[in-house]
This record gives sequence, C-alpha cells and structure tokens, in this order.
Amino acid sequence: MIPVTKPFLPPKEEYHRYLDGIWERNWLTNNGPLVNELELKLKSHLDVNHLLFTNNGTIAIQIAIKALGLSGEIITTPFSYVATTSSIVWEGCTPVFVDIDPKTLNLDPTKIEEAISPQTSAILATHVYGVPCDVEAIEKIAKKHQLKVIYDGAHAFGVKIKGRSIFEYGDISTCSFHATKVFHTIEGGGVFTKDPELLKRMSYLRNFGHDGFLKFNGVGINGKNSEFHAAMGLVNMNYLADIIAARKLQFHHYLDLLKGLKVKFLDIVGIESYNYAYFPIIFENEGQLEKSMALLSDHEIGSRRYFFPGLNHLDYTSGDTPVSDSISSRVLCLPLYHGLSKEEQKMIARILLRVQNNL
Repeated sequence: MIPVTKPFLPPKEEYHRYLDGIWERNWLTNNGPLVNELELKLKSHLDVNHLLFTNNGTIAIQIAIKALGLSGEIITTPFSYVATTSSIVWEGCTPVFVDIDPKTLNLDPTKIEEAISPQTSAILATHVYGVPCDVEAIEKIAKKHQLKVIYDGAHAFGVKIKGRSIFEYGDISTCSFHATKVFHTIEGGGVFTKDPELLKRMSYLRNFGHDGFLKFNGVGINGKNSEFHAAMGLVNMNYLADIIAARKLQFHHYLDLLKGLKVKFLDIVGIESYNYAYFPIIFENEGQLEKSMALLSDHEIGSRRYFFPGLNHLDYTSGDTPVSDSISSRVLCLPLYHGLSKEEQKMIARILLRVQNNL
C-alpha cells in the first residue's frame, strides 16, 4: 500500500542516544534540558526572535487566543483543518468566515473589511499547504481596525518570504510538529512572536500559570511537551535539508508526470523558501475527483480530501463562502513523503490519467 503520508523516522540508534541521557537525568518533562535545546536550535534554524515548544499545534492556537485576550468575533478561513476553527470556539469566541483567494487558497484580504463588526477582535488566517498569506495586506487591515493577527502556520515550517521566516508575521504565529509534518516531534507544536511580553505571557499560560514554584500568574493550562518528544525533534533536525530536498524532487516529478491531467496545481511561484509539504490537485469537478480517488483506493493508494468539507459546514458554524465550497469539493492531496519512489509516483500518475481518458 502507498499511504497519502508517512512519518519520517531517523535511525533508531540516534534517538536512543538521547534516551540514554534522559534515563541518566531522570528528567522526563517540565521544561527539561532537551526541550530548551530544541527551542534554541529551532530559533537558530528558523531565524526567529522568540518561540515556545508546546505539546501540539492546537494548544498553540488556543494559547495564542488566550494570550491576546481575544473575545467576540474572530475573522478566519473556512479552508483549513478543523483545529483552526474549533480552537476559536473552544476559547469562547465566534468564527466569522471570509472566503478564500482561488489562486493562493488563503484568506482573501479583499473580503476581510466587509466582515469586520464592532465585535471583531482579531484575524486568524492559515498559510494553506505552506503557501504564505498576503501578510502585508492583512497587517494593513489589522492596523487600520486595531485588530490582532494570528497565523496558523501548521503547514509552513521553514517557509520564508522577503528574507524573513513566515513565523515572524502577525502578533503570534503557530505551528504543528505532528508526526505527518515536514518537521515533527511525534506530537508537538510551537508559538512564535516578536513581542517579549507576549512570549512571557504565553510561557505562563503553557505551564498552569506558574511564576516560580509557589506563585501563579493568572490561569494557565498544561501546554508543555516532554523530553522524549524534544529528543525526536533534535534528531530530525539533522535530516531537515534532506527531507525538504527529497520532497522538492517529488513535487516537481509529479508536475512533469501529470502535465496532461486537466487539473490545477499549487502555485508556488515567487515563494522564496518553500517546504513542499503537500501536493494538492484541483479537479474540474467533484465527480472527476471521486472517480480518481476510488481508482487510487482500488490500487491501495491513499489520497486525502484536504480540506473537505469547508469549516463553515461544521455543525456549530455557518457562512457563505462559494470559492472555498467549490475548491474543497474538488481538491485532492496525493501521496508525498520521504521515501516515496519515482516508480510509485509514475503508477499514481498513470491511474489518474487513466480516469481522465475514460471520462
């Protein structure tokens, strides 16, 4: 079987060397030395000012919302993973959906202002498939209306624009280090900010509000991560260049193989540093997608309707977003992961072209 994704695992002995140290120190969690080492190495690798390692990317978004003191309405995208919206609702705010740009698949800045109301406190946008949002346009709107900005960068590890990490934009950016991501710590995530005061606030929120051993600074949650997860991240960092280089080759190999397929591909032209996190294709209609997905499945090849349905169709949300509705009904992510062979890609391409030729 060819799965739609497969976690990268480094040589077992390299991970075990970190485990030996954990056993010697008997320090398993609570901001241990490996967590601190990983945070420092990530700051250097990503060239960011401040970050905190969290136990997942969803908690990262929730901490961001809480740290900024948001309430009322948050303008967001319907085309993202459910955690983007569920975090807003979980924190007692109301998601207000704005449609997406059909080219970037990100929140459309030209439609944001008409959705702003007296209850709006922030904009929460996702860098979909690692493609950067129009951060300059969003920043301009946010400043004009005195709104906070959070970026869900779950797909955007390592992405840069204009010489800067994508995580340096917005009041707070978040990322997921889940097992299926380009960089992973098995489970994990991060919060990023340029503001040292916000960082301090988030550090309290991540650790029950602890300000020392016997003092608390407000209400917090358990957003910490363990030494075991940090160890996996530290080992995986040694392979990042190889992982992204391999994915880049796979990405462009798909483009060559699927030239004759009547689909639209992700537009990454002009992105200074892209991470090749996903390979989505957008079919002309949903029927073509369903037939393609079914034939791939018949050959034990995984694919994923990522994202479907749109988040405005959850049982606790609503909103009129025709572009997102159209894209989500037609987009399919193909297998892309470290170790996927050219022969496997050729088989996937042959199946997709066969469906088209039989329509």
